[in-house]
Amino acid sequence: MSAWRPYDSQLMPAFYERFEKRWGKGTAPFLDPETHEQPMPRAQWINPDTGAAVAVVPIWTADPRHRSFGVFYLPPSGDIWVLRPGYTNYLETDPKNPEQVTLRNDAFRKAVAHAKEFIYGTQP
Repeated sequence: MSAWRPYDSQLMPAFYERFEKRWGKGTAPFLDPETHEQPMPRAQWINPDTGAAVAVVPIWTADPRHRSFGVFYLPPSGDIWVLRPGYTNYLETDPKNPEQVTLRNDAFRKAVAHAKEFIYGTQP
């Protein structure tokens, strides 16, 4: 049985700390969707046995229309890895547009599926 558990709270502070340690001070604000104009989906898992964690978070660019989801792994040893789920970008035109919401949700589901495969392996 896997020790991995969903973590349904604020983004773990270790994600900010390790991200900024690796890529520089001030590079992590995009990790927190609550700092932006609208809430965005986010998913996290933690392994209490090892202290490892995985998060799927929105990635913001300078152009607010171009968004994507990133998958990050925190190994117990104090680093941060970017897991590559493939193309999870989408163009945000109007958040009230049902087609736009579908594109965002599809990108999020793809990133979450990649994170789950990393955590649990491929499921038959």
